[in-house]
Amino acid sequence: MPLLQVRNFPQDLYEDIGRIAESERRSIAQQTVVLLRDAVQQSPSEKERRHQILARLARIAEAVPDGIPTPEAYIREDRER
Repeated sequence: MPLLQVRNFPQDLYEDIGRIAESERRSIAQQTVVLLRDAVQQSPSEKERRHQILARLARIAEAVPDGIPTPEAYIREDRER
């Protein structure tokens, strides 16, 4: 079985994986494999769902009538005060 070594691994992330592993009754190595497998095998349907949501948000943004200020305009106006 291949061996994976990661240098300069963030301590906080290691501790997070350790907590998850403990709650799932796994070793840190086992939990890391599970997390990596889930991340790599992310289903296309989840990716497609994100694309659909972004497309819907773009259509909503296009449907805003002319003359209505954008949120950016309100923020800019507030910052200028």
